[in-house]
Amino acid sequence: MIPIQDQRREERVQQFKQLTECGRCKPMGRLLRKFWQPVALAESVQAGAAIPLLIMGEELTLYRGESGALHLVGGRCAHRRTLLHTGWIVGEEIRCIYHGWQFDGKGACVNRPAEANTGMPRTQIPAYPVREYMGLVFAYMGEGEAPEFDLPRKLQLEREGTLIANGRERWDNNWFQQVENSLDAVHVSFVHMALTVGPFGAAVTGAIPELSYEETSSGIRQTARRSATNVRVSDWTFPNNNHVTVPGLTPEDPWIDVFVWMIPNDELNTTRFMIYGQQPGASEESRKRFTDYFAKYGKYDPAEHHDELFASREWNNPDDKFVGLTAAQDYLSIRGQARITAREDEILGRSDLGIVTLRKLFFRELELLEAGQPTKQWRKLDEAAPLPIQPGNEQPGA
Repeated sequence: MIPIQDQRREERVQQFKQLTECGRCKPMGRLLRKFWQPVALAESVQAGAAIPLLIMGEELTLYRGESGALHLVGGRCAHRRTLLHTGWIVGEEIRCIYHGWQFDGKGACVNRPAEANTGMPRTQIPAYPVREYMGLVFAYMGEGEAPEFDLPRKLQLEREGTLIANGRERWDNNWFQQVENSLDAVHVSFVHMALTVGPFGAAVTGAIPELSYEETSSGIRQTARRSATNVRVSDWTFPNNNHVTVPGLTPEDPWIDVFVWMIPNDELNTTRFMIYGQQPGASEESRKRFTDYFAKYGKYDPAEHHDELFASREWNNPDDKFVGLTAAQDYLSIRGQARITAREDEILGRSDLGIVTLRKLFFRELELLEAGQPTKQWRKLDEAAPLPIQPGNEQPGA
């Protein structure tokens, strides 16, 4: 007979699998596909070129037609299953390298040059609508008509005078650990004091915050109060986007809005897409500093430095205390959990209120989905939360 504690542990194992499995036939995979998701940097594919993608366990081909228009179709030819991105772009269509089968942007086969007079096959490859926004390529991979492109929009980025930069990181762990980190305000007091303390860690400080969480029209608003003059407010958007505000590159620079999406490639790998927005009002010198910084440091990826980070636990790039340092600090803690963390063995405390709140929200939405009932109709916030002023700074802080 199996001991009762082992039975309960196995029940927890199966429950938590719902949070990590993202295949098309899994509940979480179906839930994620109900939303527009970023799949690539817009700059990563030029007109007349194609790149391969792996998104939520599905192989895809992203290509730009000769007009520059983007198309997202299946990753493999329907004929002999070779990779499509290795072929050619012909107008707004893509031709397979193997036998020349040609597909349009809707996934339909429109030419089979070696099958003269036999017509076109009924089968076709998948195809999904795409949308460029602030340097990212978003796709809708769900069923039925795509929803309005509303939830991914960020009003802070659309303000006149905002300067935009993008980033992408490919982490070798499950996506949900990174989502949970977004709702863990306490980790900032420890993780971002590691390696070296950058402007972000210095602004937030190592004080332990009082926590509160509120469900909004778009997701969860997290408030971490460390003192009357040090209150960090962040808006997390369902199902996988976080927004924080961080100090500028120098004390004279405007603060920077950071939006991060965590997209599962499969169960063991995640791509993080970032949009950085320097708030309006910056001087020309400040705008140049922002542009030059992201040109030099904006593509740092901590997973490429895994062995070095875990072996030395030191930060060897003193000139980069923003993107690289923050990513390295988070990577050490999140990747240190293992590629898929064993949540069934955790011991949670009161400081994990954000984690508990997040999981309850996801389990609620997954239960509704499995029951065939409508899930919540999430929509973007009408306006951003007012952020308090940090001591010694004139710009709103994080």
